[in-house]
Formats: sequence, C-alpha cells, structure tokens
Amino acid sequence: MSKNDIADSFNAGPFSLWLRNTRAGKDADVPCGSCNACCRSSYFIQIRADEKTALQAIPQVVRFPAPGNTASQVMGYDEQGHCPMLQQGRCRIYAMRPQTCREYDCRIFAACGIEAGGAEKQAVNTRVAQWRFEYPNPQDEAEQQALRTAVEFIQLHRAALSLDQGTLHPTQLALLAIEVFEVFLPEQSLAEHDKIVHIRRIFERASNS
Repeated sequence: MSKNDIADSFNAGPFSLWLRNTRAGKDADVPCGSCNACCRSSYFIQIRADEKTALQAIPQVVRFPAPGNTASQVMGYDEQGHCPMLQQGRCRIYAMRPQTCREYDCRIFAACGIEAGGAEKQAVNTRVAQWRFEYPNPQDEAEQQALRTAVEFIQLHRAALSLDQGTLHPTQLALLAIEVFEVFLPEQSLAEHDKIVHIRRIFERASNS
C-alpha cells in the first residue's frame, strides 16, 4: 500500500456498531463524501414497482423488466459502466434515486476482506481498500475476525453448501457471511457439519424471501 493510499483512507466507523446496524437492516449512513464510485462500476439498479418517484425520474429508455421479477425494473449503465443518471460527476436524480442506491454500502466488502468484483468494479474496489474501521473494544476485533473466517469458510465449502461462482456474487457472499458470523466467534464450538447446515439454511431462506 502506498503513502497516498494511507493518506486517502476513510473512517468507516466502529466495526461492531456498523455490523449490528447492517444486520438489522437499518438505512446505511455511508460517509461517501464526494465519492461516486458505485455510480461508475457497471451496476444494474433495481427499481421496485412502488418506487413511483424514481420511476418518473428515470427515462424509460434506460429501464427494462427485471429478469424473473415482473414487479421490478432494472436500470442499466452506459458503455463506460456509468449510471445514465450520473452527469458531470453528480447524480441528477439524487433526491429521487431508487432504494437500491440509498442502501448501497461498499463498507460491506471492506468488513469481509473481499473486493466488490473484477475490473468493472475497480472504482469501488479502490474505495473499499481505503475504508478503515475503528475497534474501540476487543469485541470489535473478535467480530471482524469471525466475519472474515465466515467468508473463508463459505468459499472453502462451496460444494457442500451447494453454492458455485455463478450463484454467489461478492455482495451475496458478504451478506451471507454477516448473517452467519456468530457461529465463528471464539466462544462457539459448532462442528463443521453443523456450520454447513446452518449456513445452507440461512442462504436458502434468503434466496426464497
């Protein structure tokens, strides 16, 4: 890591507080500042049918039906991987942006120690590498270690979990690890088979919700 990377680091906040808020599904209060990396990283943005304001603000020409979900639409991106609503580095519908944009929090990848994706996610990956969590208590450090152990376990046991690269992209991997991290805390003593059963149950429940 270069001196510039360190100088450009960003405070992600206390780890355990962030983790609990994320698990509880609380609206992300991401200290983005001037960063618009997620708007430049080839993301398809889901827009629910009840998001009338967002649908009115986004031209039909850049929307199409969400695959397998007739209740939603998806907004694509241009040949550079940029959101079509991004103009001169700013979102022109920020106050009316979809819930998907409001909930996006790239700290999830920093917490899990993974990247957001390949070359098409380079802008986000750069920001991910710059996040720095705080660890005010030993619990913060223990929980992050448990979370990263969960990520490694899921990746190592893909076959036993009936998961493959096509069914578990980085965001799903991170969210799944956040849901199951507690079984990897030092005080837990679940056998490997029991961990696999637990993780598979959580994944199937999330997939069917």
